[in-house]
Amino acid sequence: MVCLACLLPLFLVPIVNLLPLLFHLIMAKVYGLFGWEYRKPERAPAACPYKPGANNSKVGVESVPGGAPEHGLKPGAVENSKCD
Repeated sequence: MVCLACLLPLFLVPIVNLLPLLFHLIMAKVYGLFGWEYRKPERAPAACPYKPGANNSKVGVESVPGGAPEHGLKPGAVENSKCD
Protein backbone atom coordinates (compact mmCIF):
# COMPACT_ATOMS: atom_id res chain seq x y z
CA MET A 1 0.00 0.00 0.00
CA VAL A 2 1.29 3.50 -0.88
CA CYS A 3 0.97 6.43 1.46
CA LEU A 4 -1.07 9.44 0.33
CA ALA A 5 1.85 11.83 0.86
CA CYS A 6 3.80 9.94 -1.82
CA LEU A 7 0.92 10.21 -4.30
CA LEU A 8 0.37 13.92 -3.68
CA PRO A 9 3.09 15.12 -6.12
CA LEU A 10 1.54 13.03 -8.89
CA PHE A 11 -1.62 15.10 -8.64
CA LEU A 12 -0.03 18.47 -7.85
CA VAL A 13 2.31 18.63 -10.84
CA PRO A 14 -0.43 18.67 -13.51
CA ILE A 15 -2.42 21.21 -11.49
CA VAL A 16 0.59 23.50 -11.11
CA ASN A 17 1.31 23.20 -14.84
CA LEU A 18 -2.24 24.27 -15.64
CA LEU A 19 -2.16 27.40 -13.45
CA PRO A 20 -0.79 29.79 -16.14
CA LEU A 21 -3.36 28.51 -18.63
CA LEU A 22 -6.17 28.98 -16.12
CA PHE A 23 -4.91 32.46 -15.24
CA HIS A 24 -4.95 33.59 -18.88
CA LEU A 25 -8.36 32.03 -19.42
CA ILE A 26 -9.82 33.84 -16.39
CA MET A 27 -8.16 37.14 -17.35
CA ALA A 28 -9.60 36.85 -20.87
CA LYS A 29 -13.09 36.36 -19.39
CA VAL A 30 -12.69 39.35 -17.03
CA TYR A 31 -11.39 41.58 -19.82
CA GLY A 32 -14.29 40.37 -22.00
CA LEU A 33 -16.77 41.56 -19.36
CA PHE A 34 -15.30 45.07 -19.65
CA GLY A 35 -15.26 44.91 -23.44
CA TRP A 36 -11.47 44.88 -23.65
CA GLU A 37 -9.22 42.49 -25.50
CA TYR A 38 -6.82 40.43 -23.38
CA ARG A 39 -3.60 39.37 -25.05
CA LYS A 40 -1.18 36.99 -23.42
CA PRO A 41 2.22 38.60 -22.82
CA GLU A 42 5.07 37.16 -24.84
CA ARG A 43 7.23 34.91 -22.76
CA ALA A 44 10.99 34.91 -23.02
CA PRO A 45 12.51 31.59 -24.02
CA ALA A 46 14.18 29.61 -21.29
CA ALA A 47 17.86 30.36 -20.90
CA CYS A 48 20.27 27.47 -20.80
CA PRO A 49 22.70 27.87 -17.89
CA TYR A 50 25.38 25.84 -19.68
CA LYS A 51 25.43 27.88 -22.91
CA PRO A 52 25.01 31.56 -22.05
CA GLY A 53 23.67 33.67 -24.90
CA ALA A 54 25.39 36.95 -24.01
CA ASN A 55 29.16 36.87 -23.81
CA ASN A 56 30.87 39.81 -22.10
CA SER A 57 34.24 39.36 -23.81
CA LYS A 58 35.20 41.59 -26.73
CA VAL A 59 35.42 39.89 -30.10
CA GLY A 60 38.03 42.01 -31.86
CA VAL A 61 40.56 42.30 -29.04
CA GLU A 62 42.75 39.32 -28.34
CA SER A 63 44.95 39.40 -25.30
CA VAL A 64 48.43 37.97 -24.97
CA PRO A 65 49.39 35.92 -21.92
CA GLY A 66 50.99 39.03 -20.40
CA GLY A 67 47.55 40.60 -20.13
CA ALA A 68 48.04 43.59 -22.47
CA PRO A 69 46.39 43.57 -25.91
CA GLU A 70 48.72 43.37 -28.87
CA HIS A 71 48.45 46.44 -31.13
CA GLY A 72 51.67 46.10 -33.11
CA LEU A 73 53.37 48.89 -31.16
CA LYS A 74 56.20 48.47 -28.77
CA PRO A 75 55.56 49.51 -25.20
CA GLY A 76 56.61 53.13 -24.82
CA ALA A 77 56.48 53.89 -28.56
CA VAL A 78 54.46 56.98 -29.35
CA GLU A 79 53.00 57.68 -32.76
CA ASN A 80 53.55 61.30 -33.84
CA SER A 81 51.49 61.53 -37.01
CA LYS A 82 49.51 64.77 -36.92
CA CYS A 83 47.62 65.91 -39.96
CA ASP A 84 46.88 69.63 -40.25
